[in-house]
Amino acid sequence: MKVLEVLTYYRPWVSGLTIYVERLSRALVEQGHDVTVLTSQYDPSLPRYDVMDGVKIVRIPVALRISKGVLMPDFGPMAWKLSRRSDVLHLHLPQFDAPGLALRGRLLRKPVVLTYHCDLQLPVGLFNKAVDRVVQFQNRVAGRLADVVATYTRDYAIHSPYLSQYVDRKLVIVPPPITLNPVTDAAVRAFREKHAVGDRPVIGISARLAAEKGVEVLLQALPRVIDAYPDVLVLHAGPHKNILGEEAYAARLRPLFEQFQAHYKLLGTLQGEELTAFYRSLDLLCICSLNSTESFGLVQIEAMRNGVPVAACNLPGVRQPVTMTGMGEVTEVGDAEALAEAIIRILNERERYVRDPDLIAASFDPAQTAAEYARVFEALCHGGHPAQSIEPPAYDRLRAMRDNAPPSTILT
Repeated sequence: MKVLEVLTYYRPWVSGLTIYVERLSRALVEQGHDVTVLTSQYDPSLPRYDVMDGVKIVRIPVALRISKGVLMPDFGPMAWKLSRRSDVLHLHLPQFDAPGLALRGRLLRKPVVLTYHCDLQLPVGLFNKAVDRVVQFQNRVAGRLADVVATYTRDYAIHSPYLSQYVDRKLVIVPPPITLNPVTDAAVRAFREKHAVGDRPVIGISARLAAEKGVEVLLQALPRVIDAYPDVLVLHAGPHKNILGEEAYAARLRPLFEQFQAHYKLLGTLQGEELTAFYRSLDLLCICSLNSTESFGLVQIEAMRNGVPVAACNLPGVRQPVTMTGMGEVTEVGDAEALAEAIIRILNERERYVRDPDLIAASFDPAQTAAEYARVFEALCHGGHPAQSIEPPAYDRLRAMRDNAPPSTILT
């Protein structure tokens, strides 16, 4: 099957969405499908045409940026060309160009699957408000034209103004693809030595330095955590320099990073074996996101599959990894005091929160995600329709594991 994946940013851009599509595309290729990614050439130094792990990549030059959106005059002709060659179009929202792709699918009688990853929330301002309304309109049009709308969890879907309108019609739930490179014990030891971890309790955060990630909530919680664990260390994995649109946010947090420099290390982007070593070095991971631009938090599963509990925020979708597995605690959004107490409880009784990492890894294997999408694609190509709004069996297995484990303190 020839699959066209379309999204505004793709690798090497680092975000949950780009990593999701990269893993899915690789897995589809491994299962024998022909996958092309149509995206922006957001960095002019990137090649227009590329092949990575068997995935063909077509990047369209950017003529103009509007906030985090891009305008690409050559996008339309290339979209027509690639749509004609494809069996199915898979669009990833939020994306400004989605309605045009969905319309092409209708005109060419090609199935259109739309995966909605998260809401788009721009900084306050009249211009950004206008951009937000345009994007919302574009998303609505794309959703109406799509044959299927997919997302990660029913919890996020029913709380999303966008997705909730499709719950009883065209919504499907697909587990996100999550995997990590294997790592040796020697590499973990080297990582710990490099960052002077020693025997200190280690809190992790894995996110780019962006306002919606709520990094300040963890920084505000640190004084209370330091009182309980004076040698505690935070390791922050993810890009933190020159993040598009986040310059003011980085400047606002700089004094806090300086204040806690003995307890907080910004590591930058970690990949491959080094990323796995990061998770293997943690005692717990924090998810502090502030709004619905976060719909799941893929990094939670990356941590859990390495035996690391999570302190997560009570956002729809984001709370699901913890509530499904029992592997951590959930605290209210933006509540630094509650986060600090949750961190301390997990550090005090860490083993009480640990669950079977192999079952967690298997539940989110990219091969499973690819197989589920292939089932959806094939059903549409043969004139059928996949089962709607039903959570996958993997989620039921995780809840069964949680219910059979010792009780933990989970906000419900």
